[in-house]
Amino acid sequence: MNDHAFPLRPARRTRSPLTARKPRPAPKPVLVVLHQEHSTPGRVGRLLQARGHALDIRKPRFGDPLPQTMREHAGAVIFGGPMGANDPEDFVKTEIDWIGTCLKEDAAFLGICLGAQMLAKHMGARVYTHGEGRAEVGYYPLDVTDAGHSHAATAGFAWPGTVYQWHRDGFDCPSGAECLATGGDFPVQAIRTGSKTYGIQFHPEVTPAMMYRWSVRGYERTLMPGAQLGHTHIPGWFQHDPAIRLWLDAFLDHWLKEPAEAGATSP
Repeated sequence: MNDHAFPLRPARRTRSPLTARKPRPAPKPVLVVLHQEHSTPGRVGRLLQARGHALDIRKPRFGDPLPQTMREHAGAVIFGGPMGANDPEDFVKTEIDWIGTCLKEDAAFLGICLGAQMLAKHMGARVYTHGEGRAEVGYYPLDVTDAGHSHAATAGFAWPGTVYQWHRDGFDCPSGAECLATGGDFPVQAIRTGSKTYGIQFHPEVTPAMMYRWSVRGYERTLMPGAQLGHTHIPGWFQHDPAIRLWLDAFLDHWLKEPAEAGATSP
């Protein structure tokens, strides 16, 4: 017997599964709206970038336009600032009106502090200064509503029990939205409307460096009734931030899901 008695057929060449797949398109950028010259999106920005999203940073206060549609963005975040949603400046009204673009297109929207107040005002709810001049500055308990517990279980995140606050204005829950979490001096702390629109009164984006900066530049806020002195904030960070970080990570995963993915987990 020799090697030619049973000739072997050449093996069929198959395409590697890796080469057969079409490359996934790069994630769309996230629109980031800031309100001061040197503001940053803090930890929220870093976590968005870690998920592959570029940050399209705009500052309407300094003349930047806002997009006419959200088709080219994965979502939008309006951050906080020292101004209020009731202030008469043109850029404040422009941002409040523009939120309608996100709502109309059911685009992912997150309002943080001032951004949440702008969302509430756009939806017709009251935005107000505390009647006794009180403020929440520092770490405060967060009380989750039944709707908040139900949504968290479905969306796959766990609310933190204590959160970092820096505000003296609050807002009512708008008609058409549900209240997910409440607080003390400012009862409405988190709202949701539509499938991907959220407003939160607290600040999950803060880093220790941001807390130092705010406590120095906004020292007078730490002296308001109800506020906590600045030297208590950093110890609060070490105690409470691990739970806030876990919540933010899971929340952003839920918030950024494509509609087909989100449909499997949303109520």
